[in-house]
Amino acid sequence: MPPCPLPARQARAGTFFLSRMEAPMTSPFWIGTSWKMNKTLRQARDYAAQLVSAAEWRDPRLQAFIIPPFTALATVCEAVRETPLLVGAQNMHWADHGAYTGEISPPMIKDCGAALVELGHSERRSLFNETDKTINCKVQAALAHGLRPLICVGESERDKRYGLAAEVVSMQVKIALHGLMPAALRRVLIAYEPVWAIGESGIPATPDYANEMHGRIRLVLAALTAEAAQVPILYGGSVNLQNCRDLAAQPQIDGLFIGRAAWEAAGFLEIVRVVLPVVPNRENLLTE
Repeated sequence: MPPCPLPARQARAGTFFLSRMEAPMTSPFWIGTSWKMNKTLRQARDYAAQLVSAAEWRDPRLQAFIIPPFTALATVCEAVRETPLLVGAQNMHWADHGAYTGEISPPMIKDCGAALVELGHSERRSLFNETDKTINCKVQAALAHGLRPLICVGESERDKRYGLAAEVVSMQVKIALHGLMPAALRRVLIAYEPVWAIGESGIPATPDYANEMHGRIRLVLAALTAEAAQVPILYGGSVNLQNCRDLAAQPQIDGLFIGRAAWEAAGFLEIVRVVLPVVPNRENLLTE
């Protein structure tokens, strides 16, 4: 395995970046989608054009984002450049360059115009042997290059059955954030995506269960630093039109990371419309 950047180096780099970038947004509700291995360039342009012409996702209470495949990353970034929509990559290597055939580096992602990078998705862990350690390396590298990491965590059905969900997710979070200075944590996002809820045959978590797990993650973060306690935690796992409103209304859920229900622009916009009415209620719940 190629060497991972040292935490101390990344912590300094992350601090350097934060001093030169905008302050983190004040508790927006995050809502976005990853297209996974879908969409040609034409399809990506069409999707982006539909979002650019829409108004729903521009509500100041929201921060919308989309994560296309790398082949469409630069195209989508350019299409939405004049809008507040954020664009991310689906994965990256931690090295800046090198003999890593098929990999994408942080500078390449930045060069495309992206602001986010999704890291640690369960499909990457199970199909491509990614580990908590390599995810930590990628988180450090993302922050060093001014990218906001969206770190995916979640337990398997077996973990849940044996009552290990909280322990497994706690370990994933702690290792992913290991070595980061407090200031760098202001740029991190976490997506709780139970493995058993993901995919075509996934069963979505109930709003109560998702809220409870988000609360447990929040306790883990709060035990690290005060800055970590403010990290937004999104829910992902078979989010759809039927459950998005109830999930968004939960006091511990700071956003939704949507899969196939948002692979068409119309589906994404419809979920935004359904979620919007409960966003102010969510803010009231958080301050009670």
